[in-house]
Amino acid sequence: MKKSSLLLAGVAASVLAAPALAADKDLLVFDWAGFEVPGLFETYKEKYGDSPTYAFYGDDDEAYQKVASGFKADVVHPCSQMVSKYRDAGLIEPWDVSKIPAFADIDPKFLDSPIFKDEGGVWYLPTDWGVTAIAYNPEQVPAEDVATLQVFVNPKYKGRTSLPNSSDDVWALAYLATGVTDWTKVTDEQFKAAADWLRKANENVQSYWADPSEMSQIMASGEVLVAWSWNDGVAYLKADNYPVAFQREAKEGSSTWFCGYVNMKDAPGSEEKAYDFMNSWLRPEAAQPLIDEIGYGHSNTKGMALLSEEQKLDAGLGPINAPILAQVPNDPKLREKQLAEFEKIKAGY
Repeated sequence: MKKSSLLLAGVAASVLAAPALAADKDLLVFDWAGFEVPGLFETYKEKYGDSPTYAFYGDDDEAYQKVASGFKADVVHPCSQMVSKYRDAGLIEPWDVSKIPAFADIDPKFLDSPIFKDEGGVWYLPTDWGVTAIAYNPEQVPAEDVATLQVFVNPKYKGRTSLPNSSDDVWALAYLATGVTDWTKVTDEQFKAAADWLRKANENVQSYWADPSEMSQIMASGEVLVAWSWNDGVAYLKADNYPVAFQREAKEGSSTWFCGYVNMKDAPGSEEKAYDFMNSWLRPEAAQPLIDEIGYGHSNTKGMALLSEEQKLDAGLGPINAPILAQVPNDPKLREKQLAEFEKIKAGY
């Protein structure tokens, strides 16, 4: 089955350099599509009477390339493994955490890296976290088929699977599927085994989704029965009463990740408003709209404590009994190698 062209349309719609949601001209937030949730910037809007201006992107590498090429934003929302690229390129400056009261409530595990915090200051404000696992239609896909990640290479699902157009996420899947749970220590042999597996998985792919809303749309259409998904794609399907299940306990495991905001150097807007935006995001009360609207967890421990265990489990944020590959910062050279190989695999090489 020919791969869908939905990806091209989705990218074109979501990542134009021009602001996608124009509001307060003094703060431009360059963000993942879907994060313009009013509850996250509620106190910002109460103070200024308007929302920040948003521009959107579909994946981390694309966002980095855009700002590295000169696109100006005040804050950007990369995931943890991208922060070193922003630092090495001299694109960001430290946050003054004395202006961010809730910084003390960020779970320490999200700041446990000299890439994020060192003698030069705090370079990264972790805000949200989630998982990547198997989303599937339980009315058409037996539970035993998704008990293993090999469902993505199962000939039964040729032309009925979807993977994210995200190098980090597809390599997390490929490493897990070939027995690797720590991508900070990948050998050449492990890389090759993962690449070979990913080539097989590519043969089953109907489309590579550009953002979670696209993933939910192609699953809802019936074209795709099995997808490697973030929490939000599943949340959107549940909101539309689509039959969907989220399998995090395949025998090979699933992955976790976290993201946050960097403070862009020579930003065009108001520094005061950038801090007000982050203070709104990091307050404990922001955890509720984050999980309600997107299905993600919050970095603020007090915020997570406000959520019920039932909410966390329903969103796919509870504990599991299976291996986990944590998408923490890894070797930048390996990331570039993975990115180049992924492009070759998608092109059929």
